[in-house]
Amino acid sequence: MNTQEIADRFEIADVLYRYARAVDTRDWDLWRSVFTADATVDYSSAPAGRAGSRDDIAAWLEESFAFVTVSQHFITNIEYSFEGDRAQVRAMFYNPMQFVGMTELSTCGGNYHHSMVRTETGWRSERLHEESLWFENSPLGQDDD
Repeated sequence: MNTQEIADRFEIADVLYRYARAVDTRDWDLWRSVFTADATVDYSSAPAGRAGSRDDIAAWLEESFAFVTVSQHFITNIEYSFEGDRAQVRAMFYNPMQFVGMTELSTCGGNYHHSMVRTETGWRSERLHEESLWFENSPLGQDDD
């Protein structure tokens, strides 16, 4: 591993952490900054999830998170595969959250699969596919455990 790849790994990890902070603080402009303008985001594996453009999904998240009082994403086990100015990134996530009207925490986990590209302003995701593997205490009553 050379110095550039080490720097790229740190920068991509920062992008993933910024993604988590953006969702948990409901900062949708910050969330958009993680992605390229023409990015696609696919959350369709989650209960009631959907896929679409960056801006369509940001609007959907803003609407959906009106029903979430607390969330805290943990992103771990980041794996990288580089090819020039592109990278395929897989990272595990664990997300405890509290939904309006529910007394117990809900939790979910899975993998984020990002197709990243180096831009003039740093690494950005041009495609995110969330692979939701499990959901406990779903507000929809559809636990996957």
